[in-house]
This record gives sequence, C-alpha cells and structure tokens, in this order.
Amino acid sequence: MKSHIAIAIDGPAASGKSTLAGRLSERLNLTMVNSGEMYRAVTWRLLDLRVDVSDASAVVEALGAMDLECGVEGRMSTIKVDGLHPGTELRSEAVNRSVSTVSAVPEVRRRLVELQREYLDFTDVVMEGRDIGSVVFPDTPFKIYIDADADVRAKRRTDVGEVDSVLDRDREDSSRKTAPLMVPDGAARLDTSKHTIESGVLAALEILRGQGLDLEERS
Repeated sequence: MKSHIAIAIDGPAASGKSTLAGRLSERLNLTMVNSGEMYRAVTWRLLDLRVDVSDASAVVEALGAMDLECGVEGRMSTIKVDGLHPGTELRSEAVNRSVSTVSAVPEVRRRLVELQREYLDFTDVVMEGRDIGSVVFPDTPFKIYIDADADVRAKRRTDVGEVDSVLDRDREDSSRKTAPLMVPDGAARLDTSKHTIESGVLAALEILRGQGLDLEERS
C-alpha cells in the first residue's frame, strides 16, 4: 500500500455500490473512483472505432493505441479516451451489452488496474467495482462487499432506464477467468436490499470503524 488510504467497495450490478461510494466520499473527504466507468469508457471507444469486441486480439491492438487519461474533478474520478469523454453514452445499451466482454480481456484489466492504483500516488480514495478488494487493493484493511436481492437489483436497473439482465451480468462477471467478481478476503458483507441510502451509509461507516478507520479524524 502507498501512503494514501483506499476503501474498496465491491459488489454486483445495481447492488448500490456507486451510490454508497459517493456518499462515503462526501462524508469522509475522499476521492470517489468509479472503476466501472473506466471499463465503460474503453468499451465505448472500441465500439466508436468499430472494433469487434468479441475478438480479444483486436481489442488488445486497439487498446495499445488508446490514450487513457485519468483525473479528478472535485472529488470524482474522470477518464478521457483519446481526449474524449463519452458522457451519457457510458450508459448506452450498446455499452451495457459489451462491457463485460471487454472487461474479461486480461490486457484491458491490467492496464486499467495500473491506472486505478496510481490514484493513491496523490489522494485517498473510495473505489468501487468488482475486483477492488481482491485485485486492485488486496492489502487495504478497508473492504466492503455490497449485495442485494436479485429482484431488488433488477428494479433498480430498470428505474434508471437500463434493460440488461442483472443475472446475466452476474454470471458473466463471476465466471470470467481474469479477476472474477468475488467476495474479497477480509471484506465485510453489507446487504442493501432493505436499506435506505442513509441507513446503508451508516451501516458502512460502522463497518469501516470496526475495520480500524478513524471516522472522527476524517470528518
């Protein structure tokens, strides 16, 4: 670990991890890094370039020519690909269909994990994703695995206008050979099915306190 701290928030699609990470960022004065947006941005650029995302070698070739620029605005992570930010296209149906395929390519994960780790060179982070506690920051003591019932997650997905199946996404994310979705060693589990946003945040703060984070120092 570097001198800055990392809070790892992992979990499946629509479990509430992005919302939770954002609120923790505000409460604890941390930079929030949405690792999923990084994979979505690369996926968007591949589709924009008309790369066949099912062809791993074509993905790797295109990735090698991409300029990936990560930064921070306020307390939120940003990413540009070849100088471009896809904006709302990150959540397009085309990206939703393809992001798991792109994320399964080992070279894609290696490059993005390097960029994710570099955030600790200059800031404390709360980072959410599917391999943060298991691969990106396996040594951090601050790990929470967020989950929720499948029907709750499906409703959350449709409420924001996304139509991909959470069960299909779970299967793809859990079965990939490279950095599959899993409960990281040492992570506390938090089921958000019956939590409000605020009660979920309070539960997460108590977990982090139990893992040794000094909440008073950071507030």
